[in-house]
Amino acid sequence: MGETKTRKWDKERINEFLLNYALYIILGIMIIVVICINPKFLSVSNFIKILTQASTRGILALGVAGMIVLAGTDLSAGRILGCCAAVSASLVQSVTYASRMYPGITEDLPLILPLLASITIGVIFCMINGFGVAKLKLHAFIVSLGTQLIAFGCTCIYIDSQEGGAQAISSFNEKFINFVNGSFPIGNFKLPYLICYFAIAAVVVWIIWNKTTLGKNMFAIGGNMEAAAVSGVNISRSIMGVYLVAGVLYGIAAFLEAGRIQSVNTGTGLNYDLDAISGCVIGGVSFAGGVGTIPGVIIGVIILQVINYSLNFLGVNPYLQYIIKGLIIILAVSIDVRKYIAKK
Repeated sequence: MGETKTRKWDKERINEFLLNYALYIILGIMIIVVICINPKFLSVSNFIKILTQASTRGILALGVAGMIVLAGTDLSAGRILGCCAAVSASLVQSVTYASRMYPGITEDLPLILPLLASITIGVIFCMINGFGVAKLKLHAFIVSLGTQLIAFGCTCIYIDSQEGGAQAISSFNEKFINFVNGSFPIGNFKLPYLICYFAIAAVVVWIIWNKTTLGKNMFAIGGNMEAAAVSGVNISRSIMGVYLVAGVLYGIAAFLEAGRIQSVNTGTGLNYDLDAISGCVIGGVSFAGGVGTIPGVIIGVIILQVINYSLNFLGVNPYLQYIIKGLIIILAVSIDVRKYIAKK
């Protein structure tokens, strides 16, 4: 009798383990297959490139994660990033570039100004989303879908307003390029600044989530909004606070992404929101709300970027890559839903 109970208990533990870590196991197998196909993939330089590419999307995901913890989402994150990037990029163009957007700027601006401009735009768009969710009681999916279109339209108008017509915003000054793409020499390799910026952002957001009233309220609202309201939590103010933090993160991510890719156009930010959402869900942030960790978000973003980089490394058809990413998203959400049902 006792042996039967033990076997049943072990089976339940195995099922729970597979449910919790199924996605990690599948993605791990995919990575092992890539390494087997081409062992050159496993190198320090490749890992540094992956972390560098994941940095700006990771900062974006840190903002999106807060909305998912609130049991919402943000489909506008990528387009907001594109709009912020376009504005900040136009302010850091080299003064020697004849086709720069603002020929009246004859000296390089302090980098804090384009950064603040980027953050301001990110905050404005996120406040629109937050107001829709907190005050108008709209679902985050709907309001962010509308904001996505608004942000994209603003980006197109801004880029099209150049004297030479619609063209990519590029030719940045050296100070900006070095700030974004510089690196610290450590031993035989160099540690890119972008990875450091991502690490700093992660630490700050971890503190907000775990050591502040805003973070505690965010998890309370995501877990059970009615119970949080009864407990005295100011629902509207807390939701707006989460969106404010996200806006700041979007602005920072956009500023850095402009320097990373060194050319901003109307396509900048396309599908970044899907990558951010995927990274969050892979990292254990639940769409059911009230569940998520910063280390989980970081791991999820890195794993997703490893998949992206490995597919490019193997020369997989770009159209097939979209299919694979779509399947990963469906799988991640399916496992998340199964976890939620199992807990209930």
